[in-house]
Amino acid sequence: MSCGAKKEETTEKPVAKVYDKNLYPSDLQNIVPADITKKDSIELMKKYIEKWIQDELVLHYAEENLTTEQLNIDKEVAEYRKNLIIYNYQSELIKQKLDTIVSQSEIESYYNSHLSNFILKDNIVNVYYIKLNKKTPGAEKVKKWYNSSNPKDIDNLRSFCIQFAENYFIDDKTWLLFDDILKEVPIENYNPELFLKSNKNIELADSSYLYFLKIKGYKIKNSPSPLNFEKDNIRNIIVNKRKLKLVDDMKNQVYLDAKDNKKFEIYTNEKN
Repeated sequence: MSCGAKKEETTEKPVAKVYDKNLYPSDLQNIVPADITKKDSIELMKKYIEKWIQDELVLHYAEENLTTEQLNIDKEVAEYRKNLIIYNYQSELIKQKLDTIVSQSEIESYYNSHLSNFILKDNIVNVYYIKLNKKTPGAEKVKKWYNSSNPKDIDNLRSFCIQFAENYFIDDKTWLLFDDILKEVPIENYNPELFLKSNKNIELADSSYLYFLKIKGYKIKNSPSPLNFEKDNIRNIIVNKRKLKLVDDMKNQVYLDAKDNKKFEIYTNEKN
């Protein structure tokens, strides 16, 4: 029962009243969680009562100022109920039936078939990046390790960074926005494309930190985006297409079953 709709014979004493509508203690039973303090409980209750009063005042004002036609919302409520029930059913169907596993071959196939959809809007890079405090012991080893192609040296570099680096990124397979790297490394750069084409290893220092940046690969904006950069996006696209197809197939099947079993009729007015 909604707040303020209780019968007059109730023995409850209201906690608030707006015009002819009352708010009762029983209306507040499920408002306060069981695991909060008494002080927080009182504060939450006060906020709820204030909101109820405000809503009822606005509702009363609206009812006084809207036309009879505007107040007749039965059709809108029925439409909302219908759409909500359909939405809830579709959500449950998707939860139970949707296949969310997307293979690498499916991702590659979609990427190759829609390459024109994957054009970079920004410059991206594949990098090793390390930021060290100048006082970090053994910092001289970093230069040797991050320029090496020996897997053991890369493991040593990663282990060192875990212990000592202020920030770092060491991943051969992941692409990053170059603008995000520029936020981390104090590079004065007015032409990102020219910078990427002209630099591979960058070592910088300011008053507090040492910066090591190795650009292992780059892609200039307006060129095709690499598959690894679009992988998650493509997976989401494929899953969403499956979701839409699942819902459409359900609608079509419901329609065909009802048609076969003569569960609906369409009447036409034909003029003689």
